[in-house]
Amino acid sequence: MATDKLETSNSNPVRRLTGLTVLACLLVFFAVVGGVNAVLIGAAISTFGGLDTANPYEAGLSFAREIAAAQDQEARHWSVRAGVDRADASATLIEIAAHDSVGQILAGLNATARLVHPDDKRLDRALDLEDDATGTWRARTDAAAGQWDLVVELSRDGIRLFRSKNRIVLR
Repeated sequence: MATDKLETSNSNPVRRLTGLTVLACLLVFFAVVGGVNAVLIGAAISTFGGLDTANPYEAGLSFAREIAAAQDQEARHWSVRAGVDRADASATLIEIAAHDSVGQILAGLNATARLVHPDDKRLDRALDLEDDATGTWRARTDAAAGQWDLVVELSRDGIRLFRSKNRIVLR
């Protein structure tokens, strides 16, 4: 009587998943995650000191002064209007007119204006305002089309009396 033996040849032996293998995989996974976190935290701490200003106490005092200046500005009830008109494809005319609470022209003020780009400070432009001595200032700029913030400041004897910041769209 001949016995037939069933022989199987398997070149890849089956490895069993044991508790020790699962534990080792978990430990390696959390070690990698912890190591990456440690590197990122170290980079974040070394590149950012946590302060937006060099002296936060002075910045706080400056903020209090800004609040007082805004309250003083509101009490004056001035009317300051800015008009924006596209002269041609390469130039924009900006006109600023200022009147007091009873509609009288505000003369003898120094005016400054800037076009501030909301996304890129490198595109900011100071406007060269021309005073026509009637409480109206005009400037011409070659700013590109798009959204800008128009910042207008009026001062007398170096003291800022009025400040506004308004979003405008140049077309």
